[in-house]
Amino acid sequence: MNLTQVDPAASTRRCCRMQIVEGLVSEWSLVRERRRIGQPGQVRIDWFGDQGDAKAARFDIQMQKAKRGYASSE
Repeated sequence: MNLTQVDPAASTRRCCRMQIVEGLVSEWSLVRERRRIGQPGQVRIDWFGDQGDAKAARFDIQMQKAKRGYASSE
């Protein structure tokens, strides 16, 4: 899932990519990459016990980003 925030008046061009990935031993991770569009970014990996928890965390982050003006680009 890709989220973007573009505001030409504020010179803002940001992107956030979130992906749920299965680990080796029944673990799930939420991989997030934050960056400015066209620039390298920062990656954060959070581990969860099951896929449902990872999806819930992704949804919570998506809602927080939507309140800040991010929109889905998929």
